[in-house]
Amino acid sequence: MAGREFDLIYRHLGLFGAGSQVRLGVGDDGAVLALPPNSELVVSSDSLVEGTHFPELTLPEYVATRAIAAAASDLAAMAADPLAMTLALTLPDSDELWLHSFSQGLERCVQALALPLVGGDLTRGPLSVTVTVMGSVPTGRALRRSDAEPGDRLCVTHTLGDAAAGLALIMGQLPSELEIALEDEEFLESRFYQPTARLEWVPWLREHARSVIDISDGLLVDTEHMADASGCACSIDSAALPLSSALSGFDQTLKLDWALAGGDDYELAVAVPPGVPLPSGLVQVGEFHEGSGVQCDYRPIARKGFDHFGV
Repeated sequence: MAGREFDLIYRHLGLFGAGSQVRLGVGDDGAVLALPPNSELVVSSDSLVEGTHFPELTLPEYVATRAIAAAASDLAAMAADPLAMTLALTLPDSDELWLHSFSQGLERCVQALALPLVGGDLTRGPLSVTVTVMGSVPTGRALRRSDAEPGDRLCVTHTLGDAAAGLALIMGQLPSELEIALEDEEFLESRFYQPTARLEWVPWLREHARSVIDISDGLLVDTEHMADASGCACSIDSAALPLSSALSGFDQTLKLDWALAGGDDYELAVAVPPGVPLPSGLVQVGEFHEGSGVQCDYRPIARKGFDHFGV
């Protein structure tokens, strides 16, 4: 079995380990990475389980892109430059076609995110993927969710609610009479299956942001995490939420539910100090102030976001 495992790893997962900071990748007991001068290491892990984080029978290449983007989004939130990643993959059986498709998604992520694969594990069991990402940040410059201050503006990157709408489409949870253009369906589903880790924002965040968190579980709950960690409160203006044109035909309640509590967008919520000009693509949706908790003018929903252990 060990020989079979190593053969599968080398043929499908061992080809993507080249990187400027990689001294030793796949093939030994551990990887060796070189940190840039005067920098610190940032490490984060994310696990995705079939039936919980992605539907059954999801295309393997989408499983790869979703898992890697989810983990890499944490590097963006810390204002870290990508170094490398490891992958722990659990499969019900050694399906060569599945692994080939998975490796295609993996290759695209490695190239697009500059995240070489330097190690991991392959074992038998229910389908799950755990990605550990490593990045570097200049010493003392990592951004934390606990540094927002009263008076800071709450801003978000790009549009919200698209991934939750995409999942509703995929799961057949929308009214049958609702007509959606094909290009909008494709866009929304791609936002769920192929989220974007906003690493392109790292240079700006490092220079101008006070605090950042990635929006994986929903804007309300993730902003609450930031506010609680920072010891302040935050108010959100629902009218300011950036929504894509693909959501224009949906009911207003649905749109705001997805944008506020849907999760899976992997955009960034950013605390920006007063007076800092906002670049294109960064939209103010609220403000931090004295107090505790998060308030929103539009709250027709009971949930705040995704709960990993909810019932």
